[in-house]
Amino acid sequence: MKLAGVLLAAGAARRFGGPKLLESLPDGTPLGVAAARALRRAVPRALAVVRPEDHRLGRALRAEGLTVIPCPRAHHGMGHSLAAGVRASADAGGWLIALGDMPFVRWQTMAAVARALNDGAPIALPSFRGRQGHPVGFGAEFGSALAGLTGDTGARTLLQTHAARVHRVPCEDSGIVRDVDTATDLARHAAP
Repeated sequence: MKLAGVLLAAGAARRFGGPKLLESLPDGTPLGVAAARALRRAVPRALAVVRPEDHRLGRALRAEGLTVIPCPRAHHGMGHSLAAGVRASADAGGWLIALGDMPFVRWQTMAAVARALNDGAPIALPSFRGRQGHPVGFGAEFGSALAGLTGDTGARTLLQTHAARVHRVPCEDSGIVRDVDTATDLARHAAP
């Protein structure tokens, strides 16, 4: 199955107070670039959905080998961004949906979720000590539903509706539950 990785990088970052995906991690890597690198290592084809005006981020993600998809409706919520990424890769055999503000997810964890999809799981996500996290993978049968998403709930409704079909991939990667919403989150999560 040829999966496409979709990095959702079109959020407004209101709680952060600015373009958080270009903020540096302790090693100097912008956090959006760190998330992109992990996704790029995990799947052979990766796209990033960004706001049309986010030129610097778009350039940085293109430099990492991702195809950049501008989403004019991103301000209406994550569902629009996710749908734009899936529509731009409609020929894929499934999608690995990663978040640009989760730079601490290991690429090996992303690859394990991708393997679960390739092995036949309709929906797959990682689980760390009983907590489910990101990225979330969807098989091809969910393409139409994903491409039609709107609003700010992303694919949460699909996960709830098809809860019995979700395959959890156990891991020891706390990065799957560590997102960066505020500057405090960045400082706390990046601390050794």
